[in-house]
Amino acid sequence: MADAILRIDRLSKCFGGLIATNNVTLEFERGQVHAIIGPNGAGKTTLINLLSGDLSPNDGVILFNGRNITRLPPHKISQMGIGRSYQKTNIFAEFTCFENCWVAAQSRLKSSMRFFRPARHLQAVQERAERALGLCGLKPRRDIQASAMSYGEQRQLEIGMMLATEPELLLLDEPLAGMGREESLQVIELLRRLAKEHTLILIEHDMDAVFAIADQLTVMVNGRVLETGTVEQIRSSQAVQEAYLGVEEAV
Repeated sequence: MADAILRIDRLSKCFGGLIATNNVTLEFERGQVHAIIGPNGAGKTTLINLLSGDLSPNDGVILFNGRNITRLPPHKISQMGIGRSYQKTNIFAEFTCFENCWVAAQSRLKSSMRFFRPARHLQAVQERAERALGLCGLKPRRDIQASAMSYGEQRQLEIGMMLATEPELLLLDEPLAGMGREESLQVIELLRRLAKEHTLILIEHDMDAVFAIADQLTVMVNGRVLETGTVEQIRSSQAVQEAYLGVEEAV
């Protein structure tokens, strides 16, 4: 049987009369890159917001490592081992790279708002922050203020902040958005490295990047799952071609 790190069953979210996600059931296997694709308004970001706790569903269940996390708040979900990045870069611009990762690492502690704690806790936070900088490739930029970095580096830093919480599962919402080719290639290589030790759920509109790194793809249309399969299965699916990727006209 597949080793699923995350399962969602009949997950639905409505905003008034708009059904953003409609009865979505999916499994995400441990150690895989699972991309979620679809046209604008398909419900992809709403789904990620439900998984991260930023939204609560109207119906359905979310299980992470067999535990029900359906209506837990975001900080509890983070402490359980799920990290999340956003479409818009979410960093502290006035802090250095290290300081950004230190703040993120501190949030992983169950007593993150207790400012008087044993020194060993502070040492553990520092070690997590340093390790995250190495993983995201920004150790040489450790003491650079975040506002002085390029956009691509800021996106890397956001991923570094997520890694400082030591997650098992990474939720990545359009990590390549707004990047040029060189920056995109750097982040794609970073995602490949992270995929060796983490499970990734990825929303991305760059189909070349998706096809290059994804093990499984789910196509969503109008809040529903249209199809799930390997890259080749999705590429060859007539239903996906018609709904999203487009059908080539005969010459």
